[in-house]
Amino acid sequence: MAAVRSRGNRDTEAKLAMILREAGITGWRRHVSTLPGRPDFSFRRERIALFIDGCFWHGCPKHCRMPKSRLDYWQLKIARNRARDLEVKRLLHQKGWQVYRIWEHSLDTPRLVVSRLHILLSNSLQVRSDAKS
Repeated sequence: MAAVRSRGNRDTEAKLAMILREAGITGWRRHVSTLPGRPDFSFRRERIALFIDGCFWHGCPKHCRMPKSRLDYWQLKIARNRARDLEVKRLLHQKGWQVYRIWEHSLDTPRLVVSRLHILLSNSLQVRSDAKS
């Protein structure tokens, strides 16, 4: 596992940015450093924070394959990542933000990602307009 290095998730972020552009979804920003957890993408008006979770680093139940060496270390590392994810979600909810997490493997089916985002964005706008009424 010496070859496992965290390089951020630039490739997955670039892939999601391309999916958003191709679908004509606008209003998003990358890496809003003023928000807890520094979401990969955010929709400020809708108050939605998007995170792309790597299957290995966040313990995807379908695709995470634990290394055979140093198993205790890796299990603890991934458990800490998941605990941090929950804390970030809690902090963002306290600030009135919705959190949407996308598994890295989900980017292989862009239509499904776009469909879910459209639903999430339209629901968010509906809730906001209802609150103003």
